[in-house]
Amino acid sequence: MHITQLRNATIIIQTGAHRILVDPMLAPKGALPPLRLFDGKRLRNPLLDLPDVAEAALAGVTHCLITHCQKGHFDHLDRAGKRFLRERAIPVFCSANDAPYLRARGLHVQALAPADAVPVPFLEGSIQTVRCTHGEGWVGRIMEHGVGYLIRMPGEPSLYLSGDTILSQTVRAFVLTHQPQVCVIPAGGARLDLGGEIIMGPDEALAFAQLATGAVIANHLEALSHCPPTRAALAQAARACGLGARLLVPGDGETLAFTASGAVATRVTPAR
Repeated sequence: MHITQLRNATIIIQTGAHRILVDPMLAPKGALPPLRLFDGKRLRNPLLDLPDVAEAALAGVTHCLITHCQKGHFDHLDRAGKRFLRERAIPVFCSANDAPYLRARGLHVQALAPADAVPVPFLEGSIQTVRCTHGEGWVGRIMEHGVGYLIRMPGEPSLYLSGDTILSQTVRAFVLTHQPQVCVIPAGGARLDLGGEIIMGPDEALAFAQLATGAVIANHLEALSHCPPTRAALAQAARACGLGARLLVPGDGETLAFTASGAVATRVTPAR
């Protein structure tokens, strides 16, 4: 299995003959509105362009997986992402909640079973949805919470895509029960102008990695104006906790290859 980090939550999973694009935010730098209005900066998003490897990586995409996309969550599916999927007629897997929204935009949609349901067939393997908590309190009431996914494919490590979530009791229990061999989690500590964090920040990412026994990939970093943590700071904190070998913080354009046991086989960083 190969996982290429493109930007923010946008990754490509290579498993066998399949190239699965997850949560495509494909707009050029600064094409999307600010996510904080009262921080004195009003930075437009995304903060940087896609890496140079993106065009070639996207050309091979065969399927797409969406964790959530409504209520203005353009950082997981923007107009450029919808256009890419529509023009190439790429099959899109999503939650039952998101299916009508995506069909109305001309996408080729296959809805998956509700969160916390049993695994269902997915390509040559299976997929299971896992409930997300995209913030708590009043801010949680205005968010689209979405789902994460546990993917199992023959001859590949089990893969958990957490989606946008804090480290909730549901997520804790799920990881302890299933212990996926590879996990992809957000670590950007996103905050709107008011309210608490709406995804895991560095502290929760470290706590997640302590619960998990497999490799943990942290993303959702250095791409959006409401996610202040840096890759360097998270990587340093992971090393200080003795988690540097398991908590991986790839740069945009970097590809991680995993063996069937979940061990990192290679790490390919593009030339800059």
